[in-house]
Amino acid sequence: MAQLIRMAIRVDGIVQGVGFRPFVYTLATGLGLTGHVGNDTDGVFAEIEGTAAAVSKFLLALERDAPPLARIEQVTATAVTPRGSRSFTIAASGPAGRTNTLVSADTATCADCLREVADPADRRFGYPFINCTNCGPRFTIIRDVPYDRPLTTMADFELCGPCAAEYHDPANRRFHAQPTCCPACGPRLALLDPAGNALPGPPLARTAELLREGQVLAIKGLGGYHLAADAACEQAVAALRARKHREDKPFAVMVGDLTAARRLCELDDAAADLLSSPGRPIVLLTRRPDADVAASTAPGNRSLGIMLPYTPLHHLLVQAVGRPILLTSGNVSDEPILFRDDDALAALGGIADAFCVHDRAIHVRTDDSVARVFGGRPMLIRRSRGYVPEPLSVTRSFPRPVLACGAELKNTFCLARDRHAFISHHIGDLENAETLRSFTEGIEHFRRLFDIDPQVVAHDLHPEYLSTKYAVELADVDLAGVQHHHAHIASCLADNGADGPVIGVAFDGTGYGTDGTIWGGEFLVADLAGFERIGHLAPVPMPGGAAAIRQPWRMAAAYLDADRGGPGTDYLDVMRRNAERWPTIVAMARKGVNAPLTSSAGRLFDAAAAILGVRDAINYEGQAAVELEQLADPDETGAYPADIETGPPFLARGGDLLRGVVDDLAAGIAPEVIAARFHHGVAALIEAGCLLTRERSGLGTVALSGGVFQNQLLLRGAVSRLEARGFRVLVHSRIPCNDGGISLGQAVVAGARDRRSLYKP
Repeated sequence: MAQLIRMAIRVDGIVQGVGFRPFVYTLATGLGLTGHVGNDTDGVFAEIEGTAAAVSKFLLALERDAPPLARIEQVTATAVTPRGSRSFTIAASGPAGRTNTLVSADTATCADCLREVADPADRRFGYPFINCTNCGPRFTIIRDVPYDRPLTTMADFELCGPCAAEYHDPANRRFHAQPTCCPACGPRLALLDPAGNALPGPPLARTAELLREGQVLAIKGLGGYHLAADAACEQAVAALRARKHREDKPFAVMVGDLTAARRLCELDDAAADLLSSPGRPIVLLTRRPDADVAASTAPGNRSLGIMLPYTPLHHLLVQAVGRPILLTSGNVSDEPILFRDDDALAALGGIADAFCVHDRAIHVRTDDSVARVFGGRPMLIRRSRGYVPEPLSVTRSFPRPVLACGAELKNTFCLARDRHAFISHHIGDLENAETLRSFTEGIEHFRRLFDIDPQVVAHDLHPEYLSTKYAVELADVDLAGVQHHHAHIASCLADNGADGPVIGVAFDGTGYGTDGTIWGGEFLVADLAGFERIGHLAPVPMPGGAAAIRQPWRMAAAYLDADRGGPGTDYLDVMRRNAERWPTIVAMARKGVNAPLTSSAGRLFDAAAAILGVRDAINYEGQAAVELEQLADPDETGAYPADIETGPPFLARGGDLLRGVVDDLAAGIAPEVIAARFHHGVAALIEAGCLLTRERSGLGTVALSGGVFQNQLLLRGAVSRLEARGFRVLVHSRIPCNDGGISLGQAVVAGARDRRSLYKP
């Protein structure tokens, strides 16, 4: 008889609520092993006993064949004395203690559930809330840990007999799937009018009928309410824009499958994989010329935001409508997405013609994630539903728990402990009470979920940011102010598993500098602990302060006036369009009255857009730069030159690029060609700045970060130029390059400083 061995096994990572125990049970029993498996505050524990060959096969398959939602970080196996156990069991949960387990993100409906929902013989046929351990709601329904049904918003739905049998059967894929449900258990759909009264007819079929008729619907989804319309119906899309007061910002489109996506957009294998990944983000894709979508869906934009259904409700709805549907966050003005039913009815009653709702509460509001493909790999632009709260693992442990409060725009926060950084869902712009409430409630929820009591609190240097004010009002913590652009570069380093030092190029719209001016076109030598400002764009005034962000023509006035030693510009249309106010704005810039200096790359793009007649005023953040990129001729390769004053710190003369724009306009060159040459000129300026920094520092790696690098034309140009010069280039992938990544950067900077002080001789 073969000798038996016994191993004690510990599995760390996202291994609870994802079907890991039934997976282990099935694997062990299939190999003839005995022992047990269970959950505790650290993850999954198990003991297996059997022949050495069977144990070896078990350990190999444990990681290789793990459930699709599991994220194994570490498996440890230790030999223990055999006990002669005769069966394999699922043990009771381990004792309470500090919570170290990780929580899975909400995940798109799996293939098994889709087969059941489409099977007329299945008891869940056509049921819009079908789920199992491999899919469905997680983060958005969790009230507290441990992740058990009574601590989720499914607590109000008592399991029926058949569902309870599945829930308690270790061989069933719904074993301990906390959201398990069916039509008998609930949740259930309802269709309401704007006053909250029930409308007759089957809710889902009637919702689809109203969409086909050109109505605007509010639909309660996984993390909040969407506003929906027929994506091909110009009347419906235009009505939604008018009612929501969203003049230009593109809407997303949901299609039924990849075939439907290909009818609207160019789709390569990497984009198809991203679209159909478990996180199901909105993916920005190049629009086909013959795409059958309303002109108002994404006006003036060569791209479309496409997503596939990620809940059974979405699958059934798109199938019932029979064509793509437009989806946008259900909110008003700049407030967060609505997720409570009463709030949605009150706020959206003047926008939506009807409300498709359900009675499963959403505990945490969560917007859709947004991504694109760059260099064959995903590049997240907004990291939220489908990705949060899964952590980013960092290269070195945090000596003490950290809370990083993030930036003002596109806010996220980050809680960090050991080697995990938990970056929050997208909070939004911290500019009103409702968003601030979402921020503070989110922090408290994450602290409970992950049992993190921060001892270090990192924040932006800007004293007026609400996130900074929140940080400085906390008691009994050590504060760590982190410069905005250092945080950008640190975020890129963490995203790439690097520590630095690197040449950091941080190009964005606004960031508070250590000298009290507004930075945004920065060349840094940086590691996680510190940075030196090696160079930057030459500063110019921002006439009117924040008004210059809303009205890009003001930046054109400031740049053109600063270049008044060059040829005359009186003939420019931008001056004629704004002739009445032009002298006043120029005077403000010259005198420095309400005209703070800025080195912002974002403001340089604004000036170029205004000079080219793209836009004098914006309706959403970054609009002028977005439309300037859309204008650029993709076949043009020319670039405007820009001088660098060697300093130190060196000054890159962004105004030289605008001189090229003005000269070409005077020569009658097409605006599309000029826009492209401007982009290539900025890329060449980045190249020159990095070459100069390499000469002075000896560094050969460049990290690119900041919201300006969402511009694909610029990013491609900068990366190709730098790589051609022998640089290793780091760009973002898992974490946004915009201010949504600032909190991670703040956290790793605070941790690095903590390590430095801890180990300082």
